[in-house]
Amino acid sequence: MSDTPELVIANGTVVNSFGRRHAHIVVREGRIDQLVDAAGPVPAATRVIDAAGRLVIPGGVDGHCHVAQVTGRFRTLDDYRTTSTAALWGGTTTIIDFGIPRDARETPLEAILHKKELARESRCDVALHGSVVSWDETVPWQLEQLAAEGVRSVKMYTTNRGSTMADGDTILKVMREMVRLDGLTYIHAEHDPIIADCTQQHADDGRIGVEHLHRTRPELAEEVSVKETLAMAEYTGAPVYFVHQSTPGAVDLVTEARSRGQEAYSETCPHYLTLDDSVYGSVMPEWYACCPPMRSPQTVAALRERLANGAIHAVASDHSCYDLSQKRERADDIREMPHGLPGVETRMPVTFTAMMEAARGGEARVEDFVEVFAAGPARINALPRKGTIAPGFDADLVIFDPAEERVVDGAALHMGTDFSPFDGRTLTGWPAVVVSAGRVVVDSGGFHDPGPVGSFVPRNGFTEHRDALSWPQESRPAVYAAS
Repeated sequence: MSDTPELVIANGTVVNSFGRRHAHIVVREGRIDQLVDAAGPVPAATRVIDAAGRLVIPGGVDGHCHVAQVTGRFRTLDDYRTTSTAALWGGTTTIIDFGIPRDARETPLEAILHKKELARESRCDVALHGSVVSWDETVPWQLEQLAAEGVRSVKMYTTNRGSTMADGDTILKVMREMVRLDGLTYIHAEHDPIIADCTQQHADDGRIGVEHLHRTRPELAEEVSVKETLAMAEYTGAPVYFVHQSTPGAVDLVTEARSRGQEAYSETCPHYLTLDDSVYGSVMPEWYACCPPMRSPQTVAALRERLANGAIHAVASDHSCYDLSQKRERADDIREMPHGLPGVETRMPVTFTAMMEAARGGEARVEDFVEVFAAGPARINALPRKGTIAPGFDADLVIFDPAEERVVDGAALHMGTDFSPFDGRTLTGWPAVVVSAGRVVVDSGGFHDPGPVGSFVPRNGFTEHRDALSWPQESRPAVYAAS
């Protein structure tokens, strides 16, 4: 076997969440072998890519994707081949999907084993979240089996009665189990009684089409649910992660809980940072059917401020690949239509553009972008060897020019659907070269399909990983001192 490394990314500015340096990145057997100061010669390699004048960041970690998801009578149109390909086109090299029971007959463990089998077709690495809908005496054992499979988080919904909703007793009991198993509780937080009542009132008035979606799910419903869930997490001592937070009030509740010492985290999505509820008055409101819905322009601006000041810990796509025919089938009744947006491919430029806009004329720090795009999701979700450019970490790398602008063409994307909610928008910060596990999968020549080589990534325990890999300022490796 040759000692020559397979790849060197030369002369780039390596940007991690905690600093940057000019370096040559040496890649061997799918991992980062070493970083060599760029003042020295470029090491020999089978392939050398010159990144002079450009930034090199860790491959993205999208902690919230729905692949081949079945909800009621609707199924998203993607599979792992499609979604992982789109992820790589967008600079994301690891996705985390959900094993959500398709109906009452499927157990949480069966749902995970089913998704693990489907994930064999993935082109990028995959991890999984479990999900519990209802409690029975088998759930503790099933959660133990999930942990043994490397699935260390469980998602529960506080709304969607009759399908995915977990009641308060179930949520509290699962939180206790996740503490025992050193795991993380994921929560979709919307107060179901408020939503059910508000939706019924609109239906009674004949205002139940998608153009009224934003009025049926008020900000109060999200914030009340976050507050209640934080109380249960405090009571049980459970770390808790809130998906797709759409209001500054919800984020502030998490910030306040953290100030009291709780392990609580806020995630938002690119669409909540860039789209407002005026989209429901457009000629195609079905393009924007998701839950929670888009909020007022004032709320969007305040949410971007929270992102800019570091109160939001991860930006995830909440990718759900329906097409317009599925959306339009029951656009007349939001209770019947599928909700969710395609976004795994556009997460990088939408997020980066939103952070630039939040900087208000200043320069957005790429380090802060790396934190919410890759490092934070990897750390919070206890993913080994992800989210950082350092020796021993996986060679998941993205070369990009933060000044590059492109106009989104939904038809030219690769997500397996026929629209993008960002169609026609000018976005900044696209990937030029994407390296996944040491393989160059995107470059100026397009996409180089590596085949079904994506690995399933077993996750560490939450506190185990946090204690081992959270580097405080004073103990970061010297090679990452900010420059």
